[in-house]
Amino acid sequence: MKNELLSPALRSRLQAIRHVALDMDGTIYNGNTLFPFTTAALRRLKDLHIGYSFLTNNPSKSVQEYVQRLHAIGIAATPDEIYTSGRATIDYLRTHHPSLRRLFILGAPGMIAEFEQAGFISTRDDAADHPDAVVVAFDTTLAYSRLCRAAWWVADNRPYIATNPDRVCPTDRPTILVDCGSICAAIERATARTPDVVIGKPDPRMLEGIMQRHALRPHEIAMVGDRIYTDIAMAKNTCALGVLVLTGEARPEDIARSPVKPDMVVNDLGEFCETLRR
Repeated sequence: MKNELLSPALRSRLQAIRHVALDMDGTIYNGNTLFPFTTAALRRLKDLHIGYSFLTNNPSKSVQEYVQRLHAIGIAATPDEIYTSGRATIDYLRTHHPSLRRLFILGAPGMIAEFEQAGFISTRDDAADHPDAVVVAFDTTLAYSRLCRAAWWVADNRPYIATNPDRVCPTDRPTILVDCGSICAAIERATARTPDVVIGKPDPRMLEGIMQRHALRPHEIAMVGDRIYTDIAMAKNTCALGVLVLTGEARPEDIARSPVKPDMVVNDLGEFCETLRR
């Protein structure tokens, strides 16, 4: 996007940006492949003294596991730079339901360990081990008996929280990765009940968590991602700047069809960071 094409209002909004929230898959990498512009774009943000955080709706890995994954593909990330929907769910429970400590969690071992490290108790797949609430996530180790137990506690009217709404997880492999939204759909068919709250994009709590961490106001943060209905919708829900990149799911024709419009459309993250520099 050339500088002369920026409206005065968009120029003003860009000049106020102090922090960039980055979607991961489709924005900085695809599957296990880092985009060629990502490293230089992150260096550009540091040169501009603009902070950044990596946001993901995928809680199947702990923050430390994401640090290791990013290191493996060439990004020297720190735990403070990563915010998952699992971590946002922990923050939500602490803030809004501090009395809920015993949780039946459908989630991968790394996420369950993160909840336990945060002081929660993960209850067993046992009708005698009563939880205070049920948390359902993208569970790459999902066992049928645990799905049935989660449905049992949901039917028993325990508080019910989902970490994210995604029906499938993006992948560059020849398969479909059934995500949290689809697991919740199975529970809904069995119990006629939907989650009480769904954390994760487009819920504004994901971006609000970043703003609280870094003492930011909405106009000081840009959300950059490749999905209109999650990344851009969350930016709109939070009054942040919504920047759509065309390196992942969204295509130009999707913008025309969507009722949610990005504030800015760029080919990739590198182009956005260059626009910030100019």
